[in-house]
Amino acid sequence: MFGIPGKQAVTMTDKAATQIRKLMARDSNEGLRIGVRKGGCAGMEYTMDYVSDIEPHDEVIEQDGARVMIAPMAQMFLFGTEIDYEVSLLESGFKFKNPNVSEACGCGESIKFEGM
Repeated sequence: MFGIPGKQAVTMTDKAATQIRKLMARDSNEGLRIGVRKGGCAGMEYTMDYVSDIEPHDEVIEQDGARVMIAPMAQMFLFGTEIDYEVSLLESGFKFKNPNVSEACGCGESIKFEGM
């Protein structure tokens, strides 16, 4: 993993950890795997899947009973990211506060990383 010893690659707000724990318990999952893939109008987009197995090369982050796995190809793009869970009148969902993002599209679904 690309990281600094003693510092988690990804952090979660209390709201995100609570939501992840609820979904893990409801569906008996091991946690939420996050990654990035090519797509969207800015060039890249986040992926999120609840999974029943932890892959050997996943970076595993645990916080207050919530577990997030970072897919190997996404590790360098997600270092320093904070995962939040927001609820509004029109939508609710996970939000990523990623210091590595240089641009995001208007819909908020697509991102671009520095140097790409």
